[in-house]
Parts: sequence; structure tokens; C-alpha cells
Amino acid sequence: MTATAAFGDAPGAWPLLGHLPQLAGRPLAFLDALPAHGDVVRVRLGRRTMHVVHEPGLVRQILTDRHVFDRGGVLYDKVRAVIGNGLATCPNAEHLWQRRALQPAFRRSLTERYAATMAAETEALTARWRPGQVVDLTRESFRLTTAVAVRTLFSAGISDRAAEELRAALDVLMSGVYTRVVAPAVDLVPSPARGRYRRALAAWHTGVAEIITAYRAAGTDHGDALSLLLSARDADGRPLTDADLCDQVATLVLAGAETTSSTLAWALRLLAADPRSGDRLHAEADTVLDGRPARYADLPALPFTADVIREVLRLYPPAWAITRTAVHDTELAGRPLPAGSVVMCCLYLVHRRAALFQDADRFRPARWTDGDIPRDAFLPFGLGATKCIGDVFGMTEATLALASIAARWQLTPATSRPPRPAPRLVLSPGPLPMRLTARRAA
Repeated sequence: MTATAAFGDAPGAWPLLGHLPQLAGRPLAFLDALPAHGDVVRVRLGRRTMHVVHEPGLVRQILTDRHVFDRGGVLYDKVRAVIGNGLATCPNAEHLWQRRALQPAFRRSLTERYAATMAAETEALTARWRPGQVVDLTRESFRLTTAVAVRTLFSAGISDRAAEELRAALDVLMSGVYTRVVAPAVDLVPSPARGRYRRALAAWHTGVAEIITAYRAAGTDHGDALSLLLSARDADGRPLTDADLCDQVATLVLAGAETTSSTLAWALRLLAADPRSGDRLHAEADTVLDGRPARYADLPALPFTADVIREVLRLYPPAWAITRTAVHDTELAGRPLPAGSVVMCCLYLVHRRAALFQDADRFRPARWTDGDIPRDAFLPFGLGATKCIGDVFGMTEATLALASIAARWQLTPATSRPPRPAPRLVLSPGPLPMRLTARRAA
């Protein structure tokens, strides 16, 4: 299939701006229209050209051929300005030693301990909910997953105020960095948004630096991710600098907060629009949990809950757009691709290909038990050596949180307006006002 992949150009480019207005305003509507123009679609970002790829064989080629395609170029430069040169953004040459440094923090033996924190934070969040209350589910989910990320990363504990300051800064940064990727000139124009972004960036770096300093001064091994990083060594055998540590902390908090919160918010909103799946989820939660929070040991008994999360990851994968830059002249499906060319593997489109999934645009969790999923058809955490290191962590957290909420609460949309995804690094559903109905007392 890759040898005969169809090439095309995205229509509707603006003079000078190209397709930046569409990507900044309604990114999903723009992406949904691209398959009609080919498997590889050229998109203009101002004066630059990007090749959007959604054919599975080509995606595998790009994400696994590390000698030809690297994490570089202007897009990664903008992301690194926020989260630094950590595991999620570093060039291929630095990736191996960084992954080895972080891997111990994601041992399966630690997952049960992390799950206890996930359950406790979910219970703390929902304890503040009241029947009849309307909550912004996107914000509540982000509050939950940020708390989990911070508590598992810094198990020695930080103040509630410090945790809230990190969460607030990250919220601003995750919106701001996407804007800077699709509109690099935004920092040249004075505006209140630019001021908020710069203050958030400063607050983030200050807050993380203070935590790192406190850990160094204590000299105690807490057995958490930061303690492991403090004892890690780089490729030359040297301990990580404070700047290196700050970059890795940013990566871990981003992976543990932004991605999982989006998945959880989408899950609850999609279930509200699909009563049959919602009833099945509640029945499973009632049978297994009987009103109590979900624990790590419950995961094998929650298969449909996990299928809901998989289906959300299929429709709205956190790593929806993975970019790579060709480091030397090469070919893509038999066509020349000059060095410096930027390609975007659009997993959002891969997961919605009609040839791979029946009713590909429909939310149908039951599909995961109905039949086989083709190879390379489901890549929510990426592929190859740079696949997300926290995939098990994220699946565990999302499954436990969804089951715990379903055991006690029914959520219904407080408005008839459909979700309008917000332009962030992940496919966030944007504000989701949802009304709470208690299914049983805590």
C-alpha cells in the first residue's frame, strides 16, 4: 500500500499564512478533510511545507527509521521552549540514555503504589462534588491528573499551594505552546495572553527548581521518580544538572497530566451521548466496586471500562500529531523527500481510516471485543523506540478514575452545544460543563 500512496495538497491556503488559521481555529475539522486529498497531504505553515501522513505503513517507516527521521526543526524548538529537552522532545542521539534514566520510575512493580495515589486523588476530587452541581469536566480532570502526577513524582510531598501553582502554570503553558507552534510570530506582538504565558513559564521553572533544590538538600531517597533522576547519570556518566532535571520533570508532569486528563474528559462526555455504553459501564462498576473507589486489584475485572478508554484513545489519541524532520535526502512512498522536510504522522487520522475500522468515526467501545485490530491501526502512545514511556501508567490511571467516577456519579451535559476541541498539545475537548447526579452515597 505504501508504494502506491496517494499524494495531494490541502486546499484553502491563505496568502502568506498558508493553513495556519485553520490549524489554530478548528484543527480537527481541518484534519478531517485531509484524507480526501491523499495518504500524504502537503500543508503550508506560513512559508514552510509540512507533509501530513496517515497511511499506517508510512507512519511505521517514519517513526521507526531513526537514522532518517529525527525530532528536530522549528516545531520541536517551540515545544522545547516550554518543556525543555526532556525524554519527549530530545533528539534521537540523546534519547537512549534519557529513557534508561527514567525507565526505573515506570517499573510495573511500582504501578500498584502509583495506583493507590490515583485512587486517593480521585476520591479527594469527587468528595468535593455535590448532586446538581455543574462542573467543567475538562478542568476537573486536569486538576485530578496533575495532582496524581505531582504526588507520584514528588512523593516526599509539596504544599497544596505549590501544587496548585504548578497546575495553573501548566494549564496556561499547554494552551500557549500550541499557539506558538502554529503561529510562531505570536511572541512578537505585545498582548495580555503573551504576558500570561511568560508569567506561567517563569512560575513553572521557579516552582520546579525549588522542589529540586529541596530534594537535593534533604539527601533522602524517596524511591520516587525525582529521587531516581537525582541518582541518574547521563551518557558521559555525569549526574544530571538542575536544568536537565527540570526538563525531565516537565516531561513527566506533562505526560502524567495533560494526556490522561483529556482522555478521561472525553470518555465521560462520549459516554453521556451513548446511553447503552454508559449503562454497561455503570453495571460493571456496580458489580465490581459496589460504590467504593477502584483499586489496582480491580483492573482485571473492569474489561469494559478499559475498552472505553481504548476507544477514546482511538478517537482522540493524546499523541495525535507526531512530527519528524528528515535529516538527509530520502524517499517517502517512492517520491523524493529533501533533507529538512517536516513530516507529521497524524495518528488521529490513522485511527479513523475506514479501511481499518468499521464505523471509524463512531464511538463504539464494544469493537474491542468484537474483532481483531489490524497491525499499526492503533498507536495512541506512538511507536518504536520513542513510544511513550508512561503508557501503562496512563491506562491504569484513566481506567481507575473512570470506574471510580462511574460507581458513584452520573454525568450529563449541561448544554446542548457539542464539544469544541481546544487547540492544545493534546486533543482536549475544551470546556465541558456537566451536571452531576449522585448514583449512590460515598
